[in-house]
Amino acid sequence: MPRHTPGTVLPALKRFAAGRRLLVWAVAAGAVLILAVSLVLAGNARSGPAATAGAVLDDVAAAQVAAMDRTGGYASLWLKGNDSTLAERGADISAEGAEDVRSIECGTGWLAGVRVEGKVFLRSSTAPDAAEEDADAVRLPECISPEARDALLADLGAGKSWPKQDAAALAAPAEDPGFRPAYHLTPDQRWMNDPQRPFFLDGLWHYYYLYNVDYPEGNGTEWFHATSTDLVHWNNEGVAIEKFRNGLGDIETGSAVVDTEGTAGFGKGAVIAVLTQQHDGVQRQSLFYSTDNGYSFQNYEQNPVMENPGAEHWRDPRIVRDEANNQWLMLLAEGHKIGFYTSKDLKDWTYVSAFERDGLGILECPDFFQMDVDGDPAKRTWVLAASANGADEGRTTGLAYWTGSFDGKGFTPDGGHQWLDGGSDFYAAVTWDDPRLTDGQRKSSRHAIGWMNNWAYARNLPTDNWFGAASVVRDLRLESDGGRPALVSTPTPALQSLEGDTAQVPAGPLGEESVLAVPESGAYKAELEFERPDANTGEARMLLQSGGRTYATVGYDFAGGKAFVVRDDAVSETVKDSGAAPKGAVDPVYRDVQAVEGPSTGDTVRLTVYVDRSSVEVFVDGGRQTLTSLVFPPGGAKEARLAAGSGQVSLKNGTVTPLAGIR
Repeated sequence: MPRHTPGTVLPALKRFAAGRRLLVWAVAAGAVLILAVSLVLAGNARSGPAATAGAVLDDVAAAQVAAMDRTGGYASLWLKGNDSTLAERGADISAEGAEDVRSIECGTGWLAGVRVEGKVFLRSSTAPDAAEEDADAVRLPECISPEARDALLADLGAGKSWPKQDAAALAAPAEDPGFRPAYHLTPDQRWMNDPQRPFFLDGLWHYYYLYNVDYPEGNGTEWFHATSTDLVHWNNEGVAIEKFRNGLGDIETGSAVVDTEGTAGFGKGAVIAVLTQQHDGVQRQSLFYSTDNGYSFQNYEQNPVMENPGAEHWRDPRIVRDEANNQWLMLLAEGHKIGFYTSKDLKDWTYVSAFERDGLGILECPDFFQMDVDGDPAKRTWVLAASANGADEGRTTGLAYWTGSFDGKGFTPDGGHQWLDGGSDFYAAVTWDDPRLTDGQRKSSRHAIGWMNNWAYARNLPTDNWFGAASVVRDLRLESDGGRPALVSTPTPALQSLEGDTAQVPAGPLGEESVLAVPESGAYKAELEFERPDANTGEARMLLQSGGRTYATVGYDFAGGKAFVVRDDAVSETVKDSGAAPKGAVDPVYRDVQAVEGPSTGDTVRLTVYVDRSSVEVFVDGGRQTLTSLVFPPGGAKEARLAAGSGQVSLKNGTVTPLAGIR
């Protein structure tokens, strides 16, 4: 080995060190380059909808933590529903790039969703760092049900989808069904009228309606029981509460509630029905109880639980659980007023106040519930409703309602009444929410169903061996649209499970009658958007026909700004109802035009028309107004046509979708 002098070693070490530094710098530079490339690639991988959703959900998660720290609880959020509670209690949330953001809470957990470019991503308090596009992959807190998750998805525009019905399910029945509806609930035989508010128990919706097996020969109603998993398909379970069994008369309208805590003394989870019985013209309130989930009821031995104080009209108890005051609340229809009563045990009731209104006839079938205006919990309000007579306003009977406040004893309205439906055949309606949802969801939407009939002619209709039908179930929201809060109705989404393939209707001006491709079954949905090309007056019409004859007309009058349903020639000399008229003496209300206000601005209107074999339900402008009417087509092939009544009107968009039956 050669020996080196100090003079030769230092330059060598310097050269070695310099080379090593160059190598280190090169390696470092390469690493930086690799890291930079990796970051770019990672950035590209995280870009797009997933990255945008992840950033928004990061903000939501941080705001939920802040809300818990500041207030001791989580909070809700809905960008399009104007619910900013989470931002107010927690922290501001950037929704940049998001089409909508929704977060719900259940006390001990939360679930949030973001829609970006049509895709929805979810995150929960159970997995606060993961954003899942697959809804089933999201770990839910124990207090948030799959149904609550699905409702959140629906709010974000990603609702459940159903397979299309096949041709066999959509075909016309082999035997002529007459006027019996395809997809509306009717009794197998005899008479039905008032619906009783459904409740959810043991995986099923339980629904009762007044039923008279002896009609028309005998009088008296009882409670008939039907169950459903989806509020569309129903199973008949038979009579649950029989008439004339305890000496107090027939069984009339009331309320069934699940007594979760057993306050009435019949055990936790017992189903308690408080209802009107009438004997010799005297109306009293009785209690019946069920310990088998509502399939059969026992008479309470100390009935009646409320003795008539001498009133002519004293009926239709509506029971509501008032959790804020730890009590049960009852509303009674007492002529021109609604009486309010409270109880701790559903047996002993104390009168506390009354709400009285004249000009609406005899009030019946009251309802009382809370809703959040525009989905905002800060605008939670009470809604009082009752079936009433609108004759003084040029209307027929229907459901009137007021919005206002309740202090645990009395209700104070914030204005006059409004009407839920402008048609002639939507009466005795009931509303209810889904206990599987979070409190905020239960206050932002609820279901409704009504009796499709009118006492003016209910006993004179040309049906055979069955009498009466229920409307489709609707979903209600309380919306302000910048003004006074009003209930908005849309068909419950599960009705989509009945749909077949949709057919497009060619757009263009309405001139000569154009034929729609409607199914022979007579059961379908038509979605129509009309527009007028200029400021002239115009009227768009959908003519419902059978055997070449028009039996009803659905339309929109642009000049008057009204949607209408007519069952005879009241709209125009060219539109005549030559269909099957009701038998016997008919009240003139059957021939009246039923109309509601359309959109306040714009030159377009959207009508969603549900046609069945003896009914038509019209949802105007996304359900801001509705029209429900019975119709009775003559024999022959079912058809529908579009026509212009006057002026220039065009069809902007249109579809027809056949609907399967539920029997």
